[in-house]
Amino acid sequence: MSDTGAVKSEPTPFEGGPMDGRVLPVLVGATGQPPKIYRIPVPDPAGGPDTVLVYRRVPRGHSRRLGIQQGWKYAYDPDSRDTGRLKWPWSKPDATPGGKPENTDG
Repeated sequence: MSDTGAVKSEPTPFEGGPMDGRVLPVLVGATGQPPKIYRIPVPDPAGGPDTVLVYRRVPRGHSRRLGIQQGWKYAYDPDSRDTGRLKWPWSKPDATPGGKPENTDG
């Protein structure tokens, strides 16, 4: 395998869903943490659109004595509503059920 330079990865376990029990090397960012959401595209054997499995990062466990976090694992999230968009403070909020903004003046 070739040298990847400054790119680092750590073996991360997956819980639930089709990837249950597997451990994959996941790239870590500049802070040393894996991404919060890990998406795995699964191709459709019939040639249709890909199915995307969504896993969320959760703490793996804590030490007994000091309560220090031991690392991360990914938990299956079949009902993910995350669109993948960044949520900036100046972004427009999602539409309310009635289609009208809430009346805050009273």
